[in-house]
Amino acid sequence: MRKELDNTKATVRLRKSAYRKEWYLYIESYPVRVAGKDTPQRVREYLNRTITTPIWDKSRTARTTEAIQTFKPKRDLNGIILCKSEIDQEACIYADSVRKLRQREYDNASLYSDTEIEHAEQKERLQQNFIKYFDKVADKRHRNSSLSIQTNWERVHVLLKMFAGDTLLFSQIDNRLAEDFKFFLLSAPCGGSKKGTISRNTASTYFSIFKAALKQAFIDGYLTIDLSAKIKGIQEQESRREYLTLDELNKLANTPCERDVLKRAALFSALTGLRHCDIQKLKWNEIAIEGNQVKLLFTQRKTKGVEYMPISEQAFKLCGEPRQPEQLVFEGLPNPSWISRPLRAWIEKAGIQKHLSFHCFRHTFATLQLANGTDIYTVSKMLGHTNVKTTQVYAKVVDEKKNKAANAIQIDIENDKT
Repeated sequence: MRKELDNTKATVRLRKSAYRKEWYLYIESYPVRVAGKDTPQRVREYLNRTITTPIWDKSRTARTTEAIQTFKPKRDLNGIILCKSEIDQEACIYADSVRKLRQREYDNASLYSDTEIEHAEQKERLQQNFIKYFDKVADKRHRNSSLSIQTNWERVHVLLKMFAGDTLLFSQIDNRLAEDFKFFLLSAPCGGSKKGTISRNTASTYFSIFKAALKQAFIDGYLTIDLSAKIKGIQEQESRREYLTLDELNKLANTPCERDVLKRAALFSALTGLRHCDIQKLKWNEIAIEGNQVKLLFTQRKTKGVEYMPISEQAFKLCGEPRQPEQLVFEGLPNPSWISRPLRAWIEKAGIQKHLSFHCFRHTFATLQLANGTDIYTVSKMLGHTNVKTTQVYAKVVDEKKNKAANAIQIDIENDKT
């Protein structure tokens, strides 16, 4: 069904300057249908051009609220305003050329059906650059997310440019391109000063981010098909979660560390399961004492979940002497990139032969909790996991320990002759 013609007319008009003897050139269009408005609108578009020598048609009086009489500008047969100055005349010719463009746009728009307009808009969206769109989505969705999430999105943005260049049109994105990008990620180089290729699990994370951007593009109307639902992700490999036994944890507790705040924060993580980023930002006003129970009330930086967590008396002692509400509990705790050397020195000094990062103390908490009989759903909640499947990897470690324990006692049944 064709839309009813609005007969919109675009006209070049003059507006007198309030301070100088000059007139602004502008295009007035009426009637114009504007989204959200019930009645036709009068649209004015100023052209950043002025004239000082218009020729007035003394036979045509202009409408005015002033006491003095004014006239309309004289126009030639094509409707172009006439001027005495050649420069002013060129400005009027320019204004009329813009008017013609606007008139053509209004005339053409009235001939399209709603479906044809949507088709034209979709075609225009398909010519947009997905690389730039990806960057905008990353900023919009994760402006306040943790540094690790922001870094992952930034890295995928870099890898997308390595894969496709600076421009990747939405019209070029299909299943085949997604599969090609998947294989590219499986052999993609590490970032920064690191050498070699990224791990399979890192590639899996990066491809999930790519799929999330495709999903958002479908929601925003840039893609007509939800490709993210059709594309299989990269299967993660089960990685070994390094952790400390209770004996090793006690060795560390009794071993001096050159950075006392690092030692206290690491043991605090082992007793609470908190991530480094949450410990680093923990403030005294997020610690509450209710009766004999100490609780943490804070927002996770990674998941943005609001957490209520009871902690042990030992964990509370590691916080040190209470200070002002807005002060950090573990003030001076370095960023992860500056922790490796003193952490490694502390672990070696304790005689522990394991390659441990700060995050391994969180693994230790989860593993020891499960090993001591805490149910997996409680542990999952204490870790702040949004899905219990994430916690199950620790349960597998405990199952391995049980399997070893089951075979620890061996008796000589075959030689029993009774």
